[in-house]
Amino acid sequence: MKNEARKIRLIMELRRSGVTDTRVLSAIERIPREIFVPEPFKDQAYENTALPIKLGQTISQPLVVASMSQALAVGERMKVLEIGTGSGYQAAVLAKLCRRLYTIERHAPLLAGAEEMFKELRLHNITAIVADGSRGWPEQAPFDRIMVTAAAERVPDRLVDQLAEGGIMVLPLGAQGGEQDLIRVTRKDGQITQEKLFPVRFVPLVAGELPS
Repeated sequence: MKNEARKIRLIMELRRSGVTDTRVLSAIERIPREIFVPEPFKDQAYENTALPIKLGQTISQPLVVASMSQALAVGERMKVLEIGTGSGYQAAVLAKLCRRLYTIERHAPLLAGAEEMFKELRLHNITAIVADGSRGWPEQAPFDRIMVTAAAERVPDRLVDQLAEGGIMVLPLGAQGGEQDLIRVTRKDGQITQEKLFPVRFVPLVAGELPS
């Protein structure tokens, strides 16, 4: 089965699983997941499964990428922050949905690889840096939307502080190896509310000094 047929099958599976946002489905259809996947796993690029990448990280399951993107409810004029660039696949999907995407990655080799993919796909609305994602990007705040692709044990106050009024943040919450849930945090009229969405499994959000 060729990639195009596999991709169509995946989109149909995402629809059956509750992803109904046509902009999200279109973004996933337009981004070639195979270029973000290491060579030994390229034949699995359109399977609905997470796959290993460098440095012990993973490229998330397509259903998780689609569901998180849908939960974030990104508008085309929005300014979005992503914590944890990883392979760059989720960033590429978000870049198709928003006006400007800012993305932070702790590991320089991962970010270098992701930026090559952004260039190949001509995604010119992405700004990326190597930094401690738990601190957010205060110089560019506030953000209309924030997506965190690593699990925190509690909602990071620094990231909440960088949400604009009416803003939404989606992040996994829970300890590594234990139960984790995707949480949607909303700032409205100065109040912060949290909503539990569904169980997930992510690598931990690491704070502190960057690895050398």
